[in-house]
Amino acid sequence: MTLPAQRHGTDPGGELAEPGFWQQPPAHRLAAFARLRAAEGPVFVPEGSGRGHWALVRHAQVQEASRLPKVFASAPGVTTPEPARWVRALFGDSMVNLDGPDHAQLRKIVQRAFTPRLLAAAEEDIHAVAARIVDDVLAERPDEFVSAVASRLPLEVICNMMGIPGHYRAEIADRVNHASENIGVERDLASRLRMPGRGLRALARMQRMVAGIGRERRKHPTDDLISALVCANVDGQALGARQLGAFFSLLMVAGVETTRNAITHGLSLLTDHPDQRDLLLSDFEKYADGAVDEMIRHSTPIIQFRRTVAAEHTMDGHVFRPGDKVVLYYASANRDEAVFPDPDAFVITRSPNPHLGFGGGGPHFCLGAHLARVEMKALFRELLTRPVGLRAVGLPDLAGSNFDNRVRSLRFVFERP
Repeated sequence: MTLPAQRHGTDPGGELAEPGFWQQPPAHRLAAFARLRAAEGPVFVPEGSGRGHWALVRHAQVQEASRLPKVFASAPGVTTPEPARWVRALFGDSMVNLDGPDHAQLRKIVQRAFTPRLLAAAEEDIHAVAARIVDDVLAERPDEFVSAVASRLPLEVICNMMGIPGHYRAEIADRVNHASENIGVERDLASRLRMPGRGLRALARMQRMVAGIGRERRKHPTDDLISALVCANVDGQALGARQLGAFFSLLMVAGVETTRNAITHGLSLLTDHPDQRDLLLSDFEKYADGAVDEMIRHSTPIIQFRRTVAAEHTMDGHVFRPGDKVVLYYASANRDEAVFPDPDAFVITRSPNPHLGFGGGGPHFCLGAHLARVEMKALFRELLTRPVGLRAVGLPDLAGSNFDNRVRSLRFVFERP
């Protein structure tokens, strides 16, 4: 890997390497990204032991890297730290960690399974689930938004779409929380030694569960996504047990977590910006699509993904060489002043809004982007247009992760009795 002349302390990217950086208030982190965007080219971030990565913080940089997968490869992994070889061998490679023909074939199988009929049924189900959740909220009057509302919708929608039997769902929700609760979060030594085992056990149990359902669906297919995936015939291939498990884990951790966080940040943003909430309520159907995209841009549920340079490439005057590590900071790209006027403002009529909340384009653009938008729109329609409104109280309790903009909890109250 090519190392820069500067070292930690003088390198402008050094702040991102500090253990406490991601526990700082969001405004502090956004100010640091703004300083990095003002640098002449990609900035080096040390990671200890002489290694580090190059930070891509501008909108154009993230888009360029996303659309050049032969140069900026997803393998061996997009998370920080990269998954160990034995973990990949045991659990299989997730689609986000694959490149080239392997990624293309797996994505083709998955895309083919999302038939128009299945998607239409999923959209109808989304509206029914959103209405049922808000019915429950109005009847039970909880005061914590993540568990009562935001996490329920994507979990139920994905389980319904996949065809997961009801008696498995509480356990799956628990496994998802255990598998993802400490991703990207700075912990003490004892926690670092203890928590990986807990998370991997949760992941293994979840994958064994879905593999068993897959075996049953091969024998007795039903009208659900698991059946479509394991019985597919795309160039003679369908998903095997490990591939199905890896895909389900991706849906659970990525699809559920990202959507629930975007929903939670969305309520907080509408509470903090009553003028934008009033505008949305003045004509929900007119403004809802823009509001959803602005919630995603402003909160950026996935903060960053990692890439490994596979071929020499020059960007903004810097020459990347094979083996270099780069990180695509979506959270910074979505506040790029060159693309978004007044980027820290929350404006539901922002147009155009080419945010990178679902990726920077290219072959890894999020497969679930459409369904996530439908889920958010359906839920906020129910939350905001019922006779009894609600609003957030206080600030979201953020996990302090360097990977996703995760909210542990958010209190809320009803505006009218």
